[in-house]
Amino acid sequence: MNNSPLANLRVLVTRPREQADRLCTAIESAGGTAVRFPVMQISPRDENQVRAELSALPKPDIVIFVSHNAAVHGAGLFSASDAIFAAVGHTTATTLVAAGIEVTIDPGSGYTSEALLAHESLQRVAGRNVLIVRGDDGRALIGDTLSARGAKVDYLAVYGRGPTEPGADAIDRLVSSWQSGGIDCVTVLSTATLEYLVAIMPDSSLPLLRQTPLVAPGERVVQTAGRLVPGIPSIQASGPLPEDIVGALVEWRHSGKNP
Repeated sequence: MNNSPLANLRVLVTRPREQADRLCTAIESAGGTAVRFPVMQISPRDENQVRAELSALPKPDIVIFVSHNAAVHGAGLFSASDAIFAAVGHTTATTLVAAGIEVTIDPGSGYTSEALLAHESLQRVAGRNVLIVRGDDGRALIGDTLSARGAKVDYLAVYGRGPTEPGADAIDRLVSSWQSGGIDCVTVLSTATLEYLVAIMPDSSLPLLRQTPLVAPGERVVQTAGRLVPGIPSIQASGPLPEDIVGALVEWRHSGKNP
């Protein structure tokens, strides 16, 4: 008998292809089966164009990286900057530090925009130039809040994101496997990922998604799931790290509300 905590549990992993390995490894190390089905792709913007946009902006006093992808594709732009750096989430902060950037404003255990905005260093920012490094679109909460506090806010998009195109055959294989019990739960780490998953799946397969527990970090993603897929059972993880997702799966499994 396999006593691994996630033995025989088949988990759909929707992370971008290049970012899925750590989560898949964590699931498989706990005895589960990771079913890879990336629904979002990340593409860096042209570096020369980004540098030109950065040079046209005021010199920032504070630079905020809102995601791991922002850090991966934007850290190299600030190697000689004397700005104060902030990061949303532990993974983002770790990526910046690895690139040689000292992160001064870090919410610590928090990983949301709200947690960053609660940091003491961002309470009195009137008159300061704040640069938010992000994707080509994104949540406006940080910028709007800091503007309301008197900061002069600019944005720098360093990457783009969009849905993948898995093709009809790949979608048909997934749906067929799902229909035969091949998917026990779904992991989604952002609202955009969930939106892309719903957009990619054929309408006829949405009842499958509605019946399958969704594991997601943060109340915002869970709320979006309830809006896009009414009735879907949701499991809120304590954070976006692989160990957070696996921990939520293990806790759910031990709750008895599972296969």
